[in-house]
Amino acid sequence: MRNIAVALLIALLPYPAQAQKSTAPTPAQVVQEVRDYRMDNEDRIVRELSEFLAIPNIASDTPNIQRNAAHLVEMLEARGIETHLLPISGRGPVVFGKLLSPEAKRTVIFYAHYDGQPVDPAAWTDGKPFEPVLRDAAIEAGGKRIPFPENSAQHRAVYNDNWRIYARSASDDKSPIVALLAAIDALRAKKIPLAVNLKVILEGEEEAGSPNLQRTLELHKNLLGGDLLITGDGPVHQSGRPLVFFGNRGETGIDVTVYGPVRALHSGHYGNWAPNPAMELSRLLAAMKDADGRVLIEGYYDDVAPLGDLEKKALAEMPANDADLERELGIAKPEGGGKKLVELLTQPSLNIRGLRSAYVGDQAQNVVPDRAEASLDARLVRGEDPQQKFDQIALFIRKQGYWVIDREPTMEERRTYPLIAKVINQGGYRASRTPMDLPVSKALVQVVQAATGGTAVIAPTLGGTVPTYIFEDLGLPWIGVPIVNYDNHQHSSDENLRLGHLWRGMEIYGAILAGLNW
Repeated sequence: MRNIAVALLIALLPYPAQAQKSTAPTPAQVVQEVRDYRMDNEDRIVRELSEFLAIPNIASDTPNIQRNAAHLVEMLEARGIETHLLPISGRGPVVFGKLLSPEAKRTVIFYAHYDGQPVDPAAWTDGKPFEPVLRDAAIEAGGKRIPFPENSAQHRAVYNDNWRIYARSASDDKSPIVALLAAIDALRAKKIPLAVNLKVILEGEEEAGSPNLQRTLELHKNLLGGDLLITGDGPVHQSGRPLVFFGNRGETGIDVTVYGPVRALHSGHYGNWAPNPAMELSRLLAAMKDADGRVLIEGYYDDVAPLGDLEKKALAEMPANDADLERELGIAKPEGGGKKLVELLTQPSLNIRGLRSAYVGDQAQNVVPDRAEASLDARLVRGEDPQQKFDQIALFIRKQGYWVIDREPTMEERRTYPLIAKVINQGGYRASRTPMDLPVSKALVQVVQAATGGTAVIAPTLGGTVPTYIFEDLGLPWIGVPIVNYDNHQHSSDENLRLGHLWRGMEIYGAILAGLNW
């Protein structure tokens, strides 16, 4: 980081100390200036990202999360951004930064998270999720591991757009943070002033459900004055085109455990007699949805707030790329009864995100398992309450004949009730949506379209979940401007970032910072 800071000293002089351009450049001109800067600094940008990715960032790993926060402070302060850590007892802090522009009349807050999903190193092709690896293409396309290019005064390192960096949080969310900071570097180097004041809120618990974010921000409301929040979380549209989105789904997590005998039993001696919890759980889960994927739980769709005419129009204008996705993902028949993916994303979902009972593969044993476990996630849309959604699911399980509890069953309960389910509410939060016809909404779309040659997809909602309801509660309109490739393996093994998307993200963020006005 010290080397990076030294290299940036000239470029990072405060805006008032620079000879600024007399007229504001157009978004297209900003894009070209940012691109020129990037082509001269690709190695520095990639190595800054790689340093960041090398710090493990699982939300529950507090020492390393705090290392990430300290590293972020260095990165922000290297740009002259006033930085504060908003502490959370025993966890990673919220990293807050502020960069003021003398002529700006509006303030934009940028939100992203610096924690990542848990990792299973054995599931990663290279086995080391926190040692960034460069490949010349996606693994699925036969991409081979290659060394990071050497960079020197005599030979400038050049990175191909199709090369990919593999590491946890390469896309979700460390690269949007680096793209924003690199865009600031580019604007300063090219003497393009910020059109807005900038604040950043970088969270270390998003992948754990953001349990402390709202309370922490409410304790520091004095720092949060702003006119718009932009989140960089999420991927671009599955068509590969840039994306601007105005809503996201909420989520609640549910763990379900079904019980059999108090210990696993020999399947030859006890099979056909001892109840098999894996079979019982399979029947329970299968009863929750029909063949088209529609949830059969009573009341599941009752509270959905309908879309407005502008949102329906945006849905109708989104790319029709379902057939391409089916081919890419090897899906013969999707769920949804013929509805398009973009339409289904505006409805609540119910997903089995994991199943476990005894062992499979080389570890398989001839037993009747003692228990079977499922982890579910329900994605919520506008109008739905996470607790009510959990209650609907728990009531459904009761109606299937289960004795529902929130702890391990006693021996007496095992002897009394033939069907027992431990159902645990893992918590969650509601969906959020910003009106698409606000002046700031129209202004941001205009800037992004101008920066991308009119290719951006405008979506009323994203399928994923971001804690934007917190900012909505604080009175801040918010809009999503993600930049990473849609095939990034987000939340899975072999998470990756296509470098061309990082470069384009820099250009989009640069155009917003230099040209957003309403």
